[in-house]
Amino acid sequence: MWQYEKKLQYPVKIKNCNAKLAQVIASQYGGPDGELGASLRYLSQRFAMPYPELKGLLTDIGTEELAHLEMVGAIIYQLTRDLSIDEIKKSGFDTYFVDHTTGVYPSSAAGVPFTAAYIQSKGDVITDLHEDLAAEQKARTTYDNILRLCDDPDVRDAIKFLRQREVVHYQRFGEGLRLAQDRLNEKNFYAFNPSFDK
Repeated sequence: MWQYEKKLQYPVKIKNCNAKLAQVIASQYGGPDGELGASLRYLSQRFAMPYPELKGLLTDIGTEELAHLEMVGAIIYQLTRDLSIDEIKKSGFDTYFVDHTTGVYPSSAAGVPFTAAYIQSKGDVITDLHEDLAAEQKARTTYDNILRLCDDPDVRDAIKFLRQREVVHYQRFGEGLRLAQDRLNEKNFYAFNPSFDK
């Protein structure tokens, strides 16, 4: 189904270690509004999506979110790969280090491991698309917060790219919602569902 091109969607080339920043950015790897949740949400929702165009949209964005997960993982790895034990202790990265060394692990900035409870797949076109619109805005806000805390230009460059893609995904889901509502309105389904009138 997919062809994997063996390069990041956008280059990540970070020169300086920064464990504190890696801990913050971890939320976009495995946190409540991160890329792992986004990819699983969209790739799960696509099965129940009745319209081929929207099934394709969910597949396209879901797979792109996997590419973003790869980018965020690369950022975290590059921020921590050359840490000394002294840097690990001084930065407060020791609690992460004791469990994961410098391996990339899906958790929030607070250290809460990823859980499927972060995502929803309802099987209802309107409900799922609203979930997706909200998810993209929450991810954008998280990237905004990361940018507020980050002054490393190498990291900021990659984070700004990821933030912009959240905006694009929000726009595409908005177009998808309009398409779904038009299709449902043709059957008068959204305003009134006759199957519930018995």
